[in-house]
Amino acid sequence: MELLLLLLIIGGGAAYFMNRSNKQKTADLEATKLADAQAEARRWIERLGSQVLTIAGSDAASTQAIADASERYNAAASAISQATTVRQAELARESALEGLHYMNAAREIMGMTPGPELPLLEGQRNAGKVTERRTIEQDGQTLTASPVATDETPNYYPGGNVAGRPVPAGWYSRPWWADAMATGMWTAASMMMFSAMFSGMAGVGYGANAWESGYGEGYEEGLAADGEDMGGDMGGDMGDAGDGGGFFGGDGGGLFGGGGDDGGGFFDGLDFDF
Repeated sequence: MELLLLLLIIGGGAAYFMNRSNKQKTADLEATKLADAQAEARRWIERLGSQVLTIAGSDAASTQAIADASERYNAAASAISQATTVRQAELARESALEGLHYMNAAREIMGMTPGPELPLLEGQRNAGKVTERRTIEQDGQTLTASPVATDETPNYYPGGNVAGRPVPAGWYSRPWWADAMATGMWTAASMMMFSAMFSGMAGVGYGANAWESGYGEGYEEGLAADGEDMGGDMGGDMGDAGDGGGFFGGDGGGLFGGGGDDGGGFFDGLDFDF
């Protein structure tokens, strides 16, 4: 009996220390992965910062591209300073890479050597690129897309995913993806604009209908929330009308209610030697 008890104690102790050792190995491995991801991100961030600080634009398009690169540098630097997971470090790296793509575009239109080819951004290959100049009217606003920088299209996007939807690389009259990048959500108006702009365009790596029906990140949730807001506001507005109030009282009952918080914009920013 005593021998059996001793064996159980020894076996239990061995299992405890083995489990503890495995946990420590796992923790050490995760820490190594995080450190490697942070170092990789910082390497790209430093290279982007060097270019942002030493290169100035020579025209509207290159100046805007460098300004966008500077914004991505600030975002990447902030993100890596707070990164506590591998994925967070990877997102900081992605922001830095996006900034370097902006810098390459600026360097190219200024006649400078763009440098070695950069790694692709997430979704960049699927997004494709603008291959022809197009101008559309949407909600009373004019939007122009061009495969090259012009005075009319000074806003560059290197291509990739924004809020779960692909935006083709190209030069645009305005940064129509900016709201989605800030809010993580696209509006129905953006969907219609996308279809009008890119339908049938060669070089865009997916059909406009596929973009519309895909419902990626944030889009479906945004429409659901907006529908609830509209229903609630319309009910309240009709009640107000009966009491003599304005037909569109309260919050206004807009399709994207809540002061625009749910409407959002379209989207959710890699070695470089120079």
